[in-house]
Amino acid sequence: MGRVTAPNQVSPVPPADLPSTLGELRATGHRYRTVKQELRDNLLARMGSGEDRFPGIVGYEDTVLPEVERALLAGHDMVLLGERGQGKTRLIRSLGALLDEWTPVIPGSVLNEHPMHPLTPASQALVDSAGDDLPIGWLHRSMRYGEKLATPDTSVGDLIGDVDPIRLAQGRTLGDPETIHFGLVPRTNRGVFAVNELPDLAERIQVALLNVLEERDIQVRGYQLRLPLDLLLVASANPEDYTNRGRIITPLKDRFGAEIRTHYPLDLDLELALIRQEADLVAVVPEHVLEVLARFARDVRESPSVDPRSGVSARFAIAAAETVAAAALRRSGLLAGAGAGVSAVASGAGAGSASRPEAPVARIGDTVSVTSTLRGKVEFESGEEGREIEVLAHLLRTATAETFRARLAGLDLSGFTALVAEGGAVETGELVSSSELLRQVGTVPGLAKVLDRLGLGDAPSPEEAAAGIEFVLEGLHLTRRLGKDVTDSGRTVYGDRD
Repeated sequence: MGRVTAPNQVSPVPPADLPSTLGELRATGHRYRTVKQELRDNLLARMGSGEDRFPGIVGYEDTVLPEVERALLAGHDMVLLGERGQGKTRLIRSLGALLDEWTPVIPGSVLNEHPMHPLTPASQALVDSAGDDLPIGWLHRSMRYGEKLATPDTSVGDLIGDVDPIRLAQGRTLGDPETIHFGLVPRTNRGVFAVNELPDLAERIQVALLNVLEERDIQVRGYQLRLPLDLLLVASANPEDYTNRGRIITPLKDRFGAEIRTHYPLDLDLELALIRQEADLVAVVPEHVLEVLARFARDVRESPSVDPRSGVSARFAIAAAETVAAAALRRSGLLAGAGAGVSAVASGAGAGSASRPEAPVARIGDTVSVTSTLRGKVEFESGEEGREIEVLAHLLRTATAETFRARLAGLDLSGFTALVAEGGAVETGELVSSSELLRQVGTVPGLAKVLDRLGLGDAPSPEEAAAGIEFVLEGLHLTRRLGKDVTDSGRTVYGDRD
């Protein structure tokens, strides 16, 4: 989902060929449009060209995005309702990309006033006096997005504004707009303003937003200042709080033109696509391992042991993939250190060159680490206190078995079970290198078909082959065809069930 430049960052430098005065702007045929007209026109233009309207938004193409587009075309302020980690903020931030890349402003105006549509008396006087010679500035769309996370300490001054006592002391009258220090909402005039977790605002702060949404004016310290603000107001909220029984005042609900429900990825492919797009992986994570993590996230989300009102964020699966990749990189580093020590001893004895370094490739055994590191991302039901890791470990085993059946159903895996026949065993684990694992298993009938089903190709690296073999051994254990023991040193031993 698309990135947005933070409002307090320096605006990009406008192109030199843009008009520099109001007269030059008029000569180009430029016309003033409201923010909602601008969004509507640009959205329709993207529809007509076939361009992606919301780059990076995954899984909402047929559900949420059509509703968002209808709201934008209707000119409605909107609220996105959904549990945590459903991409609400990312979607809201992507709306800024539908604004014009550059828009003209009166230089120095804290309200980003358009030179053809000044709001404050001072700006109106400036335009009247300078006429077509009025210098104009240009504002990039990245600077036209404002955002506030609702917190209990948020004040009316933060959002709307407050009287500046210093300006009053300078001799201005209380009713003069110049005495007001404007808050975040008016400072985002001619842009998109977002309030995240709207119900967390105190009721008196919600009341302050009523006029902004409906009458488009603001009230500060007991007097009303008529400022026809031009903005799209978007909010996010948890459905549990956005009810008459929750923490939202009914009149504010009525002011939003559209209420849009978001959701978690509807199917496994979308969950996988989101992980691939968002995870910053420091090692290679094979597709079958990513699939296990995607299924794991979905199983956790649907588990009766997890509080459904809280939800399980999409960030859970993303963080899981990053953790697994880190575990693979750690193994690679530890094996490199162990190899260096062995190499040094061998070199002193007159031996040959050091062995090939271990490339960081994730295995199914690396997924075990996520049950402890990510339990804080899940809200469990009260009756599961003390069993969090046990619940997650069970769901991870379930996800692994599901992936094993989905990927390798119908294949003859007797070559793998034969490895442990008559008391044999295969050892793997965090400090077992791929070469050591491959040496233990030797030539296994059916391995090529397994690696092909797992998407590891015709010529996998030793690390990829080891990842495939370990996955089969774990799958056979979970389907009760192999036994498994974990040694005190952390190694995993697969053997005969008997």
